[in-house]
Amino acid sequence: MKKTLILASFLALATPAFANQCPTLMKKVDEAMVTAKLDDATKKQVMDLYSKGKAEHEAGKHDESVADLNAALKLLGQ
Repeated sequence: MKKTLILASFLALATPAFANQCPTLMKKVDEAMVTAKLDDATKKQVMDLYSKGKAEHEAGKHDESVADLNAALKLLGQ
């Protein structure tokens, strides 16, 4: 029972942390796109991941949002 309460507490605290991380990652993608020198295909991939991550954030799917936004940053060399 004690382990269940600890896990529930952790999950309750972790979700807001991811929620706050999404806007920071979106801002990093925005800033990196200003100076990025990408081919059209890579730019499209980045923007698709960004759009998907933003939609996931708005839907409350913060783990998925963070993963997609980090993938976009990786393509940008960040």
